[in-house]
Amino acid sequence: MNSQQIIDHAKRLSQLNKKAEDDFCGSNGPYTQACEFLRNYAGEKSSFYKSALDLKGLTYDIRAESISSILLSFAEYIEAGLKEEISPERRAQIDIVNDLLDQANKLIEDDSVHGVAPAVLIGATLEEFLRTWVEKEDLPLGNMKLTLDSYAKILRESDLIDKQDLKDITAWAGIRNDAAHGHWQKVESKEKISLVLQGVNLFLRKYQK
Repeated sequence: MNSQQIIDHAKRLSQLNKKAEDDFCGSNGPYTQACEFLRNYAGEKSSFYKSALDLKGLTYDIRAESISSILLSFAEYIEAGLKEEISPERRAQIDIVNDLLDQANKLIEDDSVHGVAPAVLIGATLEEFLRTWVEKEDLPLGNMKLTLDSYAKILRESDLIDKQDLKDITAWAGIRNDAAHGHWQKVESKEKISLVLQGVNLFLRKYQK
């Protein structure tokens, strides 16, 4: 979801909880949806999510009114652009990723270097970008292995990347694995690795935030 979609969804859930209170339906569904939404998009460590969980033991009417207010507050927080602020730590991580991709480009341009070297570096750099992104969003990996593919899948499940992004990352991961496992004939084409680098650079520019 982009910022506007998150805002719209927060407001919709707020209205849903308010309506449930007005209708005296006593259902836990709207509250559960709100908690899951805040867990995914505010983060498990956020005050919004923790405040929502604290309402669990309250009476239905108070809980419904309170979760509605929390959702509206979260929407206002997003509208103010506060969640889009890049922390100094995240900015430093992005700068390192960009530096590594610049090094990969130099390796591609060096005729004395085999394509395996930039392929490995590009793959490792992309994995680092996805890993720190997953950590920034507080996304749970569960029992998934910490791999480039698993980071991409969890980001897709959270609607942070689209289907085409996932397909691209899967293809790039395959090239990285060929390089890492000694299938050098599959990565000897510098032209092929250069196309991968171009794709990764476009992907990073799309999501560097």
